Amino acid sequence: MKAPVASTRTRLADWLIPTLLVLLSLVPAIAGTARLAQLASGAKVTAENARFFAQPMPVILHVIAVIPFSILGAFQFSPGFRRRHRPWHRAAGRVLGICGLVAALSGLWMARFYAWPAGDGYGVYVERLVFGTAMVVSIVLGIRAAVRRDLKAHGAWMIRGYAIGMGAGTQVLTHLPWFILVGKPGESARTVLMGAGWMVNVIVAEWIIRRLRSAAAGRNADPYMDRRRDLQVLWRKVMRPRARSYGDNATVTRSPARMRMRNLRILPAAVASSR
Repeated sequence: MKAPVASTRTRLADWLIPTLLVLLSLVPAIAGTARLAQLASGAKVTAENARFFAQPMPVILHVIAVIPFSILGAFQFSPGFRRRHRPWHRAAGRVLGICGLVAALSGLWMARFYAWPAGDGYGVYVERLVFGTAMVVSIVLGIRAAVRRDLKAHGAWMIRGYAIGMGAGTQVLTHLPWFILVGKPGESARTVLMGAGWMVNVIVAEWIIRRLRSAAAGRNADPYMDRRRDLQVLWRKVMRPRARSYGDNATVTRSPARMRMRNLRILPAAVASSR
């Protein structure tokens, strides 16, 4: 009975996780698109948007990088989609790593050099620098782990970087009750609400990482899973052989189809020897 339950949970995670992450990123994505439309149409300059018109390139880079990072990045965390489309996962990962770095670095530049908007104070300024730097470090360590083929560390660091990058979406949720019940927050309240958005994401990310590690440890400790994994590798070798050349001058070549027939003949003996 456990297998159907696990399969159902996996299928649920395949669509539920990306859907929730895309929904979380919609409000910041819409706001960023509206900001780009303002700059492109030459909207009226106000005290709220004057800093963007004075130096538009950082905010343009930030929005262009954040939208694919948040929306397309959501599908990187779908277990089934990632297994079924590994080439897409690798190609999208390279693009998203660049987008994440551009988003974080442009965000740091804006926090450091743009004038503070109304309601922000020193606390929000420090938070932007701390979490922006943490996002850069997480993505760099994630890329470094991928280059070294340390996939567990790669996944953990990219989850952390993505969680920080999605802080703007969670901050909508932390601000909404305050706007409804109290009104516009002051500097102290905004510092707490902004920090809460990032901290919620970081805590959830660490919880997910711990669960993934526990699940991996459980699979490694399960002899049934070890045998199942060995048989899966054996089956892939049987059904997807590569053409090989033999002889001193490599003049004799066995085709994949011919090797597949040979492998099927010896498969029962190979399975018996793996027990």
